[in-house]
Amino acid sequence: MNKSLTRSIGFWLLLVLSLASAGVGGWLIAGQIGTMTSTLLDGTATGIEVYVGQSLVVVGAALLGAGVLGLLIAIALSAVQALMPSAAPVVVEPIDWTAESDDAGEAETVVDSATAHSATDLSDASESADEIDETGEAQNGSSGSTATATKISVK
Repeated sequence: MNKSLTRSIGFWLLLVLSLASAGVGGWLIAGQIGTMTSTLLDGTATGIEVYVGQSLVVVGAALLGAGVLGLLIAIALSAVQALMPSAAPVVVEPIDWTAESDDAGEAETVVDSATAHSATDLSDASESADEIDETGEAQNGSSGSTATATKISVK
C-alpha cells in the first residue's frame, strides 16, 4: 500500500475543506467583530448587533478552529508519509535464453506416478464430455465452461 499521498482523494478533501472552513470562520469573525466595534463606539448598537454578533463570532471561531486543526492534520500526514520508507524497486536480471542447463532437461523427463495417473483420469473425463457435446445431448455435469453455464452446445 505505497499509495502516494498526493494521489489520495481523502487527503485533498481534508486539505480543501480545512481551507474553506478556516476561510469562512475567519470571514465571520472579522465581519462581526468589525460591525460590533463600529456600532458600539458610535453608540448606535442594538441588541441584535451585539448579541447575535457574539453568537456568530463563536460559530466563526469554531469553524476557524476546525479548519486550522484540519490543516495541521494534513501537514502531519505529509510529514508521516515523508518519513515512511518507500519500497525499493526490485532489480530483475535479464534471462539468458542461449544458456542451457543439463538439470533442466532431466527435470522435464521425470514424471511423478501420482501426477501421471490423475492427468490421464482428467483427460479421459474431458474426452467423455466432448463425446456428449458432439452427439447434441445436454451436458449434465459441471465442467465450468460457458457452454454448460448457458446451456449452449459448442462444437
